[in-house]
Amino acid sequence: MLKEFKEFAMRGNVMDLAVGVIIGAAFGKIVDSVVNDLIMPLVGMVVGNVDFSNLYVPLSDKITPGLALADARKLGPVFAYGSFLTIVIDFLILAFIIFLLIRGMNRLMRAKADTVDIPPAPTKEEVLLTEIRDALVASSSAMRPPTVMTTVSPSEVGNRQIP
Repeated sequence: MLKEFKEFAMRGNVMDLAVGVIIGAAFGKIVDSVVNDLIMPLVGMVVGNVDFSNLYVPLSDKITPGLALADARKLGPVFAYGSFLTIVIDFLILAFIIFLLIRGMNRLMRAKADTVDIPPAPTKEEVLLTEIRDALVASSSAMRPPTVMTTVSPSEVGNRQIP
């Protein structure tokens, strides 16, 4: 069983998948940083100096307006929609980047498919075998007697007797 697992784990597809997951996780951190550190502060500034990470609706009377999200959570339940907005923007950016990557790969694959593959020239052995085959076909057709074809009218078909 250990041998089978080793063969499975060392196949190319599994290794490619592992590399893809690791790179994807690292890329996700880059997108998180871009969204949290670059995009959301600009969006917050345009909207009116709003910190999206602290946007929430208090669900308890104990929470006073203006508290940071962490402090408000200590006092009672909150509907924290700011971090949800950040995660949605995160997802949209990541999905758009993946779309661009797939689109580029599809264009490369299409360009590769459009190129005409010229078959390789036949080897010396193939040329020699083709000549031998053609010579055999020519000599066998010269030895056969010609086949005589006779035509029969439809009225004669019913009158013919089979010997």
